[in-house]
Amino acid sequence: MLDQCRKQLRRLPLLIAVLTSWAVLFTPESGVPSAPPGTDKVVHVALFAALAITGRIAGARTAWLLPVLVGYAALSEVLQGLLPIGRSCELLDVVVDVAGALAGWAAFTARSRRSQA
Repeated sequence: MLDQCRKQLRRLPLLIAVLTSWAVLFTPESGVPSAPPGTDKVVHVALFAALAITGRIAGARTAWLLPVLVGYAALSEVLQGLLPIGRSCELLDVVVDVAGALAGWAAFTARSRRSQA
């Protein structure tokens, strides 16, 4: 019973990261605060790094997690361009998203290796 509870709690950060990503990626343009140039890319990197890290904490395997995050990056940009939310589809955002996912995965892997040593 306790192990089941721990397993469920390990998934909570991922759920929070996914819900946050939906809010960030699909907020209409009118609700997006103005910020200095480049801030958007920093947000994308941080968001996808968080998704990768929390995905690994939740127990997702790399062979599944990284392809899903790449697909999510591409799909979210396409949807931003198609949905009537005033956002645009940018290929560079997909590239930055993937870089963030890889950075998050690498950080989690490095931390895991250090704690095992």
